[in-house]
Amino acid sequence: MHIREATSEDLSTLARLISESNKDVAVRFGLNAENCPKHPSFCTKEWVKADFVRGERYFILEEEKQPIACVAYENPRPGLAYLNRLSVLPEYRRQGAGAHLVRYIMEIARLTAIETISIGVIGEHLELQDWYARLGFTLGETKRFPHLPFTVTYMTFAINHTDDSDKDHVSILEV
Repeated sequence: MHIREATSEDLSTLARLISESNKDVAVRFGLNAENCPKHPSFCTKEWVKADFVRGERYFILEEEKQPIACVAYENPRPGLAYLNRLSVLPEYRRQGAGAHLVRYIMEIARLTAIETISIGVIGEHLELQDWYARLGFTLGETKRFPHLPFTVTYMTFAINHTDDSDKDHVSILEV
């Protein structure tokens, strides 16, 4: 498996990965274009292009040069990063692809003076919350937004900057 940073040439690929990877979540939680038009299952290349314009970075995980997963990374202010749109094609789930991308983002955050990575997940998606908790994320508050048919649970990961030894950490960025 190989991770590379996406470019504007990857807009269609990213939109496809995000949309296809989130369709089962939309079905499971009864989400559609009317009750949740901004759900990732409806992602378009225009959405991804807008993310790029905002400064969001995307990373693509490839297996044998085929894109199988992606993740977005946003740094809205010093010390804080958002992990967004983690998307793994269904046939590649439960094989470590998602965890590999999350750890990659954790390493970028550690090397760039980020103190906290924040994510928001569907509050009712308890398995996903448990999965992130196993990666070291801690539960935060749960909020209801009037425009969403579900609650949003926020989770955070605190970056450990006490280890100054970069030699062990660089390898993950070269995968």
